[in-house]
Amino acid sequence: MGNTVNELVEEAGKPQINSFKRFANWRFITISIVIIIALISAAISYYQANHFNTNIKINDTKVGGLTADQALKKLKTSELKNVVYVGQQQILDEKDTKMGFTNEDLSGVKKLLKSQQTFFPSSKTKNYSLTPSKLDQSRSQTLKKQVEEKLLLMNQSLKVPQDAQAIIEQGKLIISKSIDGQQYDVANLLKDYEKQEYNSEIHLNPVYIQPIKEDNPIVKNGEKKLQELLQQTIDYQVQDKVYSLKASDLIKNASVSKDMKVTIDSGDIKNKINEINNSQSTLNKNFTFTTHSGSVISVKGQGYGWAINVEKETTRMMEALEKGEKSLPASNIYGEGWDGEGYGYETTTNNGIGDTYAEVSIQEQRIWLYKNGQLVVTTNVVTGRHNTHEDTSPGVWYVLYKRTPSILRGSSVGHLNYSVKVDYWAPFTNDGQGFHDASWRTNWASNAYLTAGSGGCVNLPPSVAKSVYDNLSTYEPVIVY
Repeated sequence: MGNTVNELVEEAGKPQINSFKRFANWRFITISIVIIIALISAAISYYQANHFNTNIKINDTKVGGLTADQALKKLKTSELKNVVYVGQQQILDEKDTKMGFTNEDLSGVKKLLKSQQTFFPSSKTKNYSLTPSKLDQSRSQTLKKQVEEKLLLMNQSLKVPQDAQAIIEQGKLIISKSIDGQQYDVANLLKDYEKQEYNSEIHLNPVYIQPIKEDNPIVKNGEKKLQELLQQTIDYQVQDKVYSLKASDLIKNASVSKDMKVTIDSGDIKNKINEINNSQSTLNKNFTFTTHSGSVISVKGQGYGWAINVEKETTRMMEALEKGEKSLPASNIYGEGWDGEGYGYETTTNNGIGDTYAEVSIQEQRIWLYKNGQLVVTTNVVTGRHNTHEDTSPGVWYVLYKRTPSILRGSSVGHLNYSVKVDYWAPFTNDGQGFHDASWRTNWASNAYLTAGSGGCVNLPPSVAKSVYDNLSTYEPVIVY
């Protein structure tokens, strides 16, 4: 009649037993997989903790897959190629040298090992730089110096960058355009070198000197400075005359540097000062002179006279304009005095001769001394001997100095060497002509100078010599005609 009750129960329990068995089998498999994965992970972790990743370098030396000890051993035997590149261009190739690593560097290698460590193996490329504990001076000093010298030498043949700049050009204020160059920024390249100092091959990233651009504050400040310069007006005083000079008229070309130093083309300033000098100076020019008789004559300036040192005054004028000074009195005055002095600059009356002077007429053989426009002494004299060409030299001179008594030494025609004592001596030419008493002279005739004159001096009668001497002043003009 079919199955019994027990058989039915047995048949109903079979699926449950099979399910349990299947569950137990999967659980066993899962646990096994987890254990295997854990073991693999532990193995990988252990390996990773003790070995460098595949594409790791230290100072260009491959240490991928090596332990710290193995890496140090390799570093100790590796050599530095001492090749330096800028971009793709090789600029140095020196003799190979040892890196200089020792056992003392193991801790450093271990630190790099730890720093590059990843949980799973990585193929990322990385080149670490490690400085040996015993530094190689050839790298930090010798090679670095060679790199610097090579870069500087290369720069000499490379295009120089041009900064934008505020300039005055043909009287107009403009901003010049910046132009890129090809010269290397040596300072920055050397910083890059220091970061790679112990790489076998040093690859410097090209960095170029950058010009200052038009919108740079330096350029704007320079523009402002030149604008202020062009607005300057300076009063230039020469004797009693004042010239109001505008910078905009004097400065046609100028520039300003990064440190705000102005450079001015001195040409127009120099031309202006030269124009003033030619107009006012008296050096080597003819003086218009009114004689004792009222005659107006022209007498060439000799020792007496002054002029402006145009070069020095141009420099002073540029400096004064840059500083914003409002007035400038002329100061660099020169002439033909003993030490290059320019006499007569302080005198503006009587056509530059003034009202205190000595007048000497060769034709009349007489002198007149004036003080403040008033005649104080006049006397007959004997001047230089004419027939031997020892004439007293015509011109506008000045009294060099005074001495009483004095010994005159020199030579003259017929007297190769002489030494004579005089009571009063006042020379007025650099070659030794002057006023002095002549007690030995007996011929005081008005024509004595023609054949029996002096050796060039103005002989004074002893009776009036002291009066003449006392009324002569050092540096006062002496007009001989």
